[in-house]
Amino acid sequence: MLAEALATAGGSALVTAMVTDGWESVKAGFARLLGRGDESRSAVAAERLERSRGVLAGLSGAELERARAAQQAAWAARLADLLEERPDAAGELEALVGQAGGGSAAGRVQQVVTGSGQAQQAVQGQGVQVNRFGGQGDDQR
Repeated sequence: MLAEALATAGGSALVTAMVTDGWESVKAGFARLLGRGDESRSAVAAERLERSRGVLAGLSGAELERARAAQQAAWAARLADLLEERPDAAGELEALVGQAGGGSAAGRVQQVVTGSGQAQQAVQGQGVQVNRFGGQGDDQR
């Protein structure tokens, strides 16, 4: 995974995990990564992560989405800086992204849409999207 894409995925997974039951475990992993092996730096990172979570608490609707986007961008930038300084941290970040994604509140969502003519579809959220075009029964990708 490219460093920028990994940092973006990390920021997204981190902010998503802030509202799940698995937050404490995810926070500990990211704090350890951001602390770069130093206990006091890890503690500072954990405090910063908790403050970010606090920003989201009590918000809803458009306000929550704006705050989530801002937090995701901020953490993606921090993670990109970390990967620039320590490219060897990519494997650990990738593992944390997987861990954080596994603890999401929604779990896996699959959507199947069939349309014809001028049909359009909109997908919101994050994940993988597969579009198939062709007639019914065609399995072209």
